[in-house]
Amino acid sequence: VQLQASGGGLVQTGGSLRLSCAASRRTNSNNAMGWFRQAPGKEREFVASIGWRGGTTYYADDVQGRFTFSRDNAKNTVYLQMNSLKPEDTAVYYCAVSRFSYPSRDRTNYAYWGQGTQVTVSS
Repeated sequence: VQLQASGGGLVQTGGSLRLSCAASRRTNSNNAMGWFRQAPGKEREFVASIGWRGGTTYYADDVQGRFTFSRDNAKNTVYLQMNSLKPEDTAVYYCAVSRFSYPSRDRTNYAYWGQGTQVTVSS
C-alpha cells in the first residue's frame, strides 16, 4: 500500500488548507484512517482519525472544531480540511491506514504511512 499525501503549503494565521491522502489501491475502504503530525524536535502526534464508514471521527483537543476529517472510499482518498490555522499547527502531516475498522488515537494501530506533507503557518 502506498499513500500519497498532498495539499500542504504556506498559509497565514487564520487561513485554511485542505490535505488529501490517496491510497494506491483499494485496501483502505474497510480500514480506519488517521492523520498525525510532527513538528521539528517533537514526537509525532495524533491529529484526527476516521472510521471505515466515515461516520465516526476523533480529533485531538487542539484541533477540535477547526479541522474536519472526511473520506471518499470510492476514490480511496481521505481529506483533512484545516481552518483557522495557527502557527502551532506548523508540522509535517502524515496520513496512515489503520489495522482496524474503528478510529483510534494510538499511533501503533496504524500499519501504513504516507510520506508526509509540510504545513507552515506564518504569524
